Amino acid sequence: MTDVILQDLKDGLLTITMNRPERKNAMSPEFTLALVHAAQRGADDPDVRAVLLKGAGGTFCVGGDVRGMADPNRKAPSLEERIVSLRGRMEASRILHEMSKPVVAAVEGAAAGAGLSLALACDLRVVGETAKITTAFAKVGLSGDYGGTYYLTKLIGSAKARELYLLSPILSGKEAHAIGMMTRCVPDADVVKAATELAMQLAKGPTITLGYIKRNINNAEKFGIEACFDGEAAGHSRCSETADHKEAAAAFVEKRAPVFANK
Repeated sequence: MTDVILQDLKDGLLTITMNRPERKNAMSPEFTLALVHAAQRGADDPDVRAVLLKGAGGTFCVGGDVRGMADPNRKAPSLEERIVSLRGRMEASRILHEMSKPVVAAVEGAAAGAGLSLALACDLRVVGETAKITTAFAKVGLSGDYGGTYYLTKLIGSAKARELYLLSPILSGKEAHAIGMMTRCVPDADVVKAATELAMQLAKGPTITLGYIKRNINNAEKFGIEACFDGEAAGHSRCSETADHKEAAAAFVEKRAPVFANK
């Protein structure tokens, strides 16, 4: 749709690149709508087995385009229009979190505000040691969007989430990894390489099974034990019927690596 969001599908891995490097990938209206479409492709396209989300120019995403927000010539929509528009654009974050394919974020340079929310929506996050990580919202007089308060509270607990949202400190990649916000921390120069390798590993995995694993964990965030047990029983039984399960069992017996075919 647009060159502010790039898509590249290779060997089952859909790489989505946020491409406004001159603005450190700040999120314009065009950008956010294109991101929804790219995320939806990741969810719907049967050829996609995993997704990698990254930013161009050595920065992940600094969040909303504050410079654009401050434009005195910008036409101000009504409150109702703002709510509907923002909620629609926020779907990118929900789709990344809930799609049946695993999603990896390559967090270089900075992840701030809604940019951090997008990273938190992903299943796994590879961060550079000196990357700058911050919620940022309070510093620009906003309360937060793109699900950041939800994801961060689930990841690290409400007490730490309150601290990071109310005080908005800037954490290094190392510090963010140490508190459990990031999955892996690597030297800055290795972020994209390490994240791509991790995402490709997932793309070569048993895709149907990984989707049910994501569903189980998402259910655990929202439902009680009975519903979670029901979901586990249904998903586990479905996976036992797949060709990938049969291949994995045979490979185990034969002492070789399995080759999964997403069947």
